[in-house]
Amino acid sequence: MTDVNDIPGFDADVNLAVKTLRKGGIILYPTDTVWGLGCDATCCEAVERIFALKARAEGKSMLVLADCEAMLERHVEEVPEIAYSLLEAAVNPLTIVYDKGRGLAAPLLGDDGSIGIRITQERFSKELCRRLRHPIVSTSANVSGEAAPRFFSEISSEIRAGVDYIPFYRRDDHTPATPSDIIRLHSDGEFKILRHS
Repeated sequence: MTDVNDIPGFDADVNLAVKTLRKGGIILYPTDTVWGLGCDATCCEAVERIFALKARAEGKSMLVLADCEAMLERHVEEVPEIAYSLLEAAVNPLTIVYDKGRGLAAPLLGDDGSIGIRITQERFSKELCRRLRHPIVSTSANVSGEAAPRFFSEISSEIRAGVDYIPFYRRDDHTPATPSDIIRLHSDGEFKILRHS
């Protein structure tokens, strides 16, 4: 049992998580939607560990979080102009699937090279991306086929035991989470809504 005096503050919690990510570790962390499993999205070995922990079939791509438009632009070959309007107009967290990702671990990409990226506005995940200077993987903290946990308390012991660090931030938060909307956006500006919450 962790003594309340041993719980790190926000900055220390972020630093410990980033230190883990830089070493190729995986974390269980709060996002702008549900709690997620994450790693440095440029580290292939860490991405493969998440696939194994979730028992997720390879070839089923996972999305990544970025902290700003500049990070998005570094990891997408072409960001259509309409993407910025969609992001600005979004009320809920918005994941956009772009045609061609770059500089990311290959298992994250779809068979056609596409990649789903969301610019997070949530405090902890945004700061993780900023300090790491890389996007981070974000996939629900559950074994594939099982229900995604709504709160930290619903995450299985198997998932908790399989990660290298779990931040203390927001563990007691029971605010209902809204899944992200998902849009498939092509380089020519054509888009299709894949999920709307």
